[in-house]
Amino acid sequence: MPAAVVEYKGWKEGRGCGYCGSERGKVSAGMWAHSMTVQDYQDLIDRGWRRSGKYVYKPIMNQTCCPQYTIRCQALHFQASKSHKKVLKKMLKFLSKGDVSKVASEEEPMDSHIEDAVACDFPYKSESQVSQSELTPLGVDHTESVQNEDKDSGETKEEVNVQKVESDSLQTCAAKDTPVPGEPSHSAKVVHAPPKPGKGADLSKPLCRKAKDIRKERKLQKLLQNQKCTLEGSQLPGGDQAFLLQNSKPKTNQPKTIEDFVLVSLPDDARHKLEVRVVRSSPPSSQFKATFQESYQVYKRYQMVIHKDPPDKPTINQFTRFLCDSPLEAEHAPNGPECGYGSFHQQYWLDGKIIAVGVIDILPYCVSSVYLYYDPDFSFLSLGVYSALREIAFTRQLHEKAPDLCFYYMGFYIHSCPKMRYKGQYRPSDLLCPETYVWTPIEQCLPLLENSKYSRFNQDGKAVDEGRLKELGRVRVLHKRTVMPYSVYKKRRKGPSDEANVQQYASLVGQTCSERMLLFRS
Repeated sequence: MPAAVVEYKGWKEGRGCGYCGSERGKVSAGMWAHSMTVQDYQDLIDRGWRRSGKYVYKPIMNQTCCPQYTIRCQALHFQASKSHKKVLKKMLKFLSKGDVSKVASEEEPMDSHIEDAVACDFPYKSESQVSQSELTPLGVDHTESVQNEDKDSGETKEEVNVQKVESDSLQTCAAKDTPVPGEPSHSAKVVHAPPKPGKGADLSKPLCRKAKDIRKERKLQKLLQNQKCTLEGSQLPGGDQAFLLQNSKPKTNQPKTIEDFVLVSLPDDARHKLEVRVVRSSPPSSQFKATFQESYQVYKRYQMVIHKDPPDKPTINQFTRFLCDSPLEAEHAPNGPECGYGSFHQQYWLDGKIIAVGVIDILPYCVSSVYLYYDPDFSFLSLGVYSALREIAFTRQLHEKAPDLCFYYMGFYIHSCPKMRYKGQYRPSDLLCPETYVWTPIEQCLPLLENSKYSRFNQDGKAVDEGRLKELGRVRVLHKRTVMPYSVYKKRRKGPSDEANVQQYASLVGQTCSERMLLFRS
């Protein structure tokens, strides 16, 4: 597997902040990633990094004006709140009956304020000018011979068409004997007298079932038979069928899950049809290429209406570099998801037209939300919230095939910006400690953030960053197409020392990534 190749650009201070309005308050470090494995990126975001296209950046937390804390949701344990269920029900009413509720969304779309990439031109002004040939290492034999100088050194499946049809089950009527969640059940106190002759249940026959439950089960069976959820033309794998069936059955006395709302069929006379497709964006699949122009037009309208961009700003070039280009290599593993790992677009098709696109990365331990854009004409559907809930459900579906994949990363949580606190409503969730890089439940973090916008969450004063840089000489360098440890490169280098720059880079990415990724040196 090819190693990641990165160009470290250093710290950038005194930039404008779109969160607090400060003209010179933002401080971050950044690097261009020419290529990157999904494991490298997983390890980087677990150290507070995040990507925008091929530019990977990390806020300098104790110096920047608005500290940005990496946040993840524990997808397997997620429970939709009342406001989340309102959004799901609103979508179901719209699909089944055409009901339009012109109510403004209470929550923002995932990273609709990601001005690090959109409003700031820095990543593109400093884009790499290095040729591809310089980034290609020479043969392995040559690399090994150089490393020995230092005594101490040591067919792609492209797309998934996930057609998830929505349910029309809007009523939540409960039987009289159904206990209210949080209250003790009274069923133990109920004594059933034997029925009188000619009355009551016949115990020799199966228990009676509600007609509504029978209809729902029949519709589900029909859905599974007609499911066109394909991977290069193949049918939906049996494991996924079982997952749909398992998560679509009504659970007695339990609160409804996301799957109860999104993985069952619509009535035959439904007014609209919603289809969700997951297409690989890098390298671009044939379906991604075929829908590129339509997807771009949705992005352009979104930027102009929602973010007030002038008509000439949301260019195809910007769209491609920001939301289509990715350094992540497409990878497939026997115990990984059917679609593989890497970068994807999750397209929402309403009646044959794209109305929203969620840009996501599928990584070894998580689905990482990158950005969402949508047709402003459908703002009334709260697509930011809806897509986040669908991505959580998608994470749980992928978990069935990839047991290690169980988190949903929502980007950055910014407590100092009230508009960006909405991500904390997806519970249970954790924030990343900016000093020790351990995950801490958000409930423990919020009191600390109320007192100070920058806070160390790990309350063990003796705890340190276990992944910190320990040996600078072991940092891997790519110089003149030759891979070597920094200790060898340092001896060969002519001109002023770059040790401080390399030290800064390795401290931010950590020892493990610094030994796996190749730091390009001209």
